[in-house]
Amino acid sequence: MQRRPFFALTALSALAALAGTASLPAVAQSKDIKIAHIYSKTGPLEAYGKQTQTGLMMGLEYATGGTMSVAGRKIVVIEKDDQGKPDQGKSLLAAAYGDDKVDLAVGPTASPVALAMLPVAEEYKKILLVEPAVADSITGDKWNKYIFRTGRNSSQDAIANAVALDKEGVSIVTMAQDSAFGKDGVKAFREALKKSKLVHEEYLPPATTDFTAGAQRMIDKLKGLPGRKVIFIIWAGGNPFKIADMDLKRHDIEIATGGNILPAMAAYKNFPGMEGAAYYYFGIPKNPINEALVANHYKQFKTPPDFFTAGGFSAAMAIVTALKKTNGDTNTNKLIQTMEGMSFDTPKGTMTFRKEDHQAMQSMYHFKIKVDPAFAWGVPELVREIKAEEMNVPIRNSR
Repeated sequence: MQRRPFFALTALSALAALAGTASLPAVAQSKDIKIAHIYSKTGPLEAYGKQTQTGLMMGLEYATGGTMSVAGRKIVVIEKDDQGKPDQGKSLLAAAYGDDKVDLAVGPTASPVALAMLPVAEEYKKILLVEPAVADSITGDKWNKYIFRTGRNSSQDAIANAVALDKEGVSIVTMAQDSAFGKDGVKAFREALKKSKLVHEEYLPPATTDFTAGAQRMIDKLKGLPGRKVIFIIWAGGNPFKIADMDLKRHDIEIATGGNILPAMAAYKNFPGMEGAAYYYFGIPKNPINEALVANHYKQFKTPPDFFTAGGFSAAMAIVTALKKTNGDTNTNKLIQTMEGMSFDTPKGTMTFRKEDHQAMQSMYHFKIKVDPAFAWGVPELVREIKAEEMNVPIRNSR
């Protein structure tokens, strides 16, 4: 056997080492982009969570042109069910970052779960894109720099609804769940009112099914007052509209609320002319992305996309927009730098992450309910789009 000279072996070894070194970035860059989606797959807000998941996957498909990849890296979504429980959400996020080695996470559905998860994102120094949990404190006093949110916050809800209700001579009581979602919602609504008078705040357990006692307290606060009288409802899940069974009309008391999922809006048919403001309704935004979402959803499910479907889709658009800008680089600091101030297209139009708190600035929709026999729900007809720049959304963190 002929032996090769030492210098030839050395040269070959050097070439092999160089080749190996040259291939390392390509190998690293070709690794999957792993995203954890932690949401209420089961539990009280199961309907909301499942819509978000549907929207997220449809949005990723749309944003990547059907490839489910960015810069040659495949996007893999790992689903986890928090069951609407804060401790469960917290441990699942830690497992996603620590064991699954995800690059970022999306979720959760419920505000109390989100608040439990925020410190975990800071501990692991990984992004948590909050969708659709609403409480102001998520991007307020509990916020950290790893938190972004495509979902609207309580202040955006409140300011938009105040547009519909805040008029001279109007007396309002609020009915909300005794939770971070409910309390932050009422606080923001109270602060947004400039002309009308808030005369009472009613808080009830989140799982309430018998609203009789609470409704009677609200009626007692409003009956006999001059002018327009309104009960403004901030509620997630259940059927708080049962309070109408107590003959509110006898006291000239109206009900008002924001948008909701289509099954919940079946109750809206009992309140023609009711005004409020919505985050989304499939028939309102006029843009190519919403048209694609609506068409594809009808094609797949024979139904229109719902409230939280649009939210999941928006989260996907934000993620892919950022990844395209970084050319597939999932380094957390680079993503944060990219996403701060970043604008991205959604079914609602353009959203922009505010630099100060990473809250997505976005339009809301002032509506009036119309009863149409063709639909099983009360149809929110657009009164006007309330654009992001019209809403003075408070910055509530200490950054």
